[in-house]
Amino acid sequence: MSIHLSPPFRAEHIGSLLRPPTLFEKRGLFEQNKCTQQELDAAADDAIKYVVQLQREVGIKTITDGELRRSMFFEGVFDNLEGMTAIPNRPITTFKGKIRRTKPFYLDQFNYLKGLVPAEDVKHIKITMCSPSWFHQRHGSDLTYDLSVYKNDDEYFDDLGIAFRAEIKELYDQGCRHVQFDDPTFCYFCNDQMISEMEVAGVDHEALLDTYIRAINVCTQDRPTDLTGGVHFSEGGYGRIAAKLFNTLDVDTFYLEYDTERAGDFAPLKHLPNNKVAVLGLVTTKNPKLETVEELKSRVNEAVDAMTNPARTREAALNQFVPVLALYQYPVRICIRLGRQSGHGRGRTEETGSAGGSGETDLAVKKY
Repeated sequence: MSIHLSPPFRAEHIGSLLRPPTLFEKRGLFEQNKCTQQELDAAADDAIKYVVQLQREVGIKTITDGELRRSMFFEGVFDNLEGMTAIPNRPITTFKGKIRRTKPFYLDQFNYLKGLVPAEDVKHIKITMCSPSWFHQRHGSDLTYDLSVYKNDDEYFDDLGIAFRAEIKELYDQGCRHVQFDDPTFCYFCNDQMISEMEVAGVDHEALLDTYIRAINVCTQDRPTDLTGGVHFSEGGYGRIAAKLFNTLDVDTFYLEYDTERAGDFAPLKHLPNNKVAVLGLVTTKNPKLETVEELKSRVNEAVDAMTNPARTREAALNQFVPVLALYQYPVRICIRLGRQSGHGRGRTEETGSAGGSGETDLAVKKY
């Protein structure tokens, strides 16, 4: 089994970074029409060069541009589709006809990253994109698409899937091997208040959850076997949806936030199929307190306990997840590697030169 020899690696990060002050200020000027697009792009180029170098220096294999070219994490998909028209100063894109992808979403951004890493590391570049359900969850069918064009949600998401698959294929042809969908939508199905409000509104939340799972599956279907597809979830007690989500969502990796009490315990991990990986968000960016090695070891072992059962050993469970490294600001706070199973060519920590064995966790922390 080659888990963690390709993405996700033993240490991962979601991919979104805070803008450095110079880029933050430049975007503010751009939004006030006080600088040009070219000047903003030049500032983003410089910032991305820096964060790529930073990721490589600390030994993180997965490389992203930090989404530094975007004003919001979901930017770049719906605003680039034919059939959608953005409304300035409003977080909504209006529907103007049948959806088609007539130009790339992130191909130029990927190709820029390619020029910043050695050829052998291009396969480690991760492209993040918003989920196809992003606008539908906020506006409902009647405000997301024109019912004279699409008769139902499935027709709408089928065309979105065609657009996403075209983007993923073009990225793949250029060397991309790692795509992550950012989907805050699923956390709403974990929230009791949201579930109650949907029921009061007459919304069949189980059917809606199925619709959103299908929406992603339409995007990831028929992907190449060497392309890693993942979904990043916002925090929020995964127990309500874990069994269905882990077993029916057609992705390889689940990025789960576990750095607040709201996320709940690790019990939902018992539903993780043996052929998928969970990236656990154990290193928080929500406060400045740095987690200790012992705290991280303890939480890793809690997760292993939750996953272990007669059909899955502790060693197998440990090989199915990695701790997420959340890069938040400059400089990097912490670099984590989780190791074990040295016999498989993994589990060696560069900082300590040690290797884990017998199903035990081996953590090394390096501060910058």
